[in-house]
Amino acid sequence: MKTINTTLALSTFLLLGSTAYAGESTDMQALKKEVKELREMTQTLVDETSDLKTGFNYTVVESEKSHSGLGSAASKVYYSKSPLSIGGYGEMYYSDAKTNNNADKTTLDVYRFVPYIGYKFSDNIILNTEIEFEHGGVANESGTAEGGEVIVEFMYLDFLINKHANIRVGNMLMPMGLINERHEPTLFTTVQRPNTSKYLIPSTWHESGAMVYGEIIDNLSYKFAAVSALQTGVSGSSWLRSGRGGSFKQTDANMAFVARVDYTGINGLLIGASAYTAPSVNGKSSTTNMYDVHVDYKNSGARVYGVYTQTDRSDASDIAAAAVEKAQGGFINASFDVLSLTSMKTQLPIFVQYESINPEEERADGTSGNRLDTTTVGINYFPHEQVVLKLDYAMASQGSVDTDTASVSMGFIF
Repeated sequence: MKTINTTLALSTFLLLGSTAYAGESTDMQALKKEVKELREMTQTLVDETSDLKTGFNYTVVESEKSHSGLGSAASKVYYSKSPLSIGGYGEMYYSDAKTNNNADKTTLDVYRFVPYIGYKFSDNIILNTEIEFEHGGVANESGTAEGGEVIVEFMYLDFLINKHANIRVGNMLMPMGLINERHEPTLFTTVQRPNTSKYLIPSTWHESGAMVYGEIIDNLSYKFAAVSALQTGVSGSSWLRSGRGGSFKQTDANMAFVARVDYTGINGLLIGASAYTAPSVNGKSSTTNMYDVHVDYKNSGARVYGVYTQTDRSDASDIAAAAVEKAQGGFINASFDVLSLTSMKTQLPIFVQYESINPEEERADGTSGNRLDTTTVGINYFPHEQVVLKLDYAMASQGSVDTDTASVSMGFIF
C-alpha cells in the first residue's frame, strides 16, 4: 500500500514539474484529468491487493436484482465478481395454535437453512445450485429419523445467449405463481408461505428438464420448459403436493410442459400468468392442467401481491371414484411500510392477507372437501434489507374447525 501511494505522489510531482517547465501554455484541465485517472488506478490496485490478502473476491446480495425471476440471493452468481459464488437464506419460527376442538399445538422449528452455490465456467455458462436443510436435520443422536430433509432444490446449467433466448438444463424451479421461484423469507410478509403455495402450487416445486427463457420484447418476458411431471395422488388436500418428484431418482417419469409470461412495463408492477399440463398418473389416460394469474405491485411504501390458481384433472373417474377433479383458490396480501413516512432507512411493513383455497373443490363422485379460509394480520421489521423479523396472527376456518395461530420468526438472505 505504501508503494502504491509513493507511486501516486511521484507521478503527480513529475506532472507538476513538467507543467512548470512547459510554462503557462499547459492545459490545467488535462492535468487534473490525468491526476484523477491516477487516483482511480491507485484505488483499483488497492482493491485488488485487498482481495489477494483475503483470498476471496466476494459479491454482496443486492435486494433489487433478480435474474430470470429468481430471488435476489438465488441470483447472486449472475452478478458475482468471482467465478465461485456462495449465498443462501434461512428461517426459524415459533408458533402457538389454538383450536376449538382442543387440538392445540406449539411448534419451535429451525425451519430451513439453504445455501446457494454457483460457479461461472465463463460469462455465458453458469452453474447454479440450491441445497436445503429442513427442520434442523434428519436424525437424532440415536439415529432415529425426525422428519427433517436434505434436498437438492435445484441444480442446473444456464447457457446465456442473448436477452431474447437463453437455455437452462437440469433440475429447476417451476415458473408457477409468485413464491415458488421467489421463496426467500424476505420476499413475503407472512411467517409461513401461503397455503396456496403449499397445496395448490406445491412449493418448493422443482423438476428436471430443459427450459428456454428471455424477453419477447422489452418488459415482456417468457419461459417455456419440458420437465418431469407431477405424479399426482388420488385425493386428500396433498394430492398435488405429494406428487412432486423433485431431484429424487425417477425410473418411470412422464413429461410435462410449463409456460409463463410476465409484464413489467409499468414502474413497480409485475403481472403475469403461468400454465402447466401433464399426464396425471403413470398408466392412466387422465391429464392434469394447472394455471395461475399473479400480480405484485409496489409504490413507495405500499405493496399489494396475490395469486389465483386452478387445477383441473380430466377423466378423474378412471383413477378412482373419489379422485379429485378440480382444485382452486388464491390469496391477496396488502402491506404498508410505516417507516417510509420517515427518514429512517429501516423498514416496518404492517400487512393483512386473505386466503381461500379448496384442494378438493370437486371429486369424481360429486363430493368435495372443506374450503380453508384464512385471514392473517402481522408486522415485519427489517433492521437490514437482508434480515427480517416477523410477527403474525392467523385466523383459519375449515369446516367446523377454527384455528387461531400466533407466530414469530426470523429470516435472512446472504
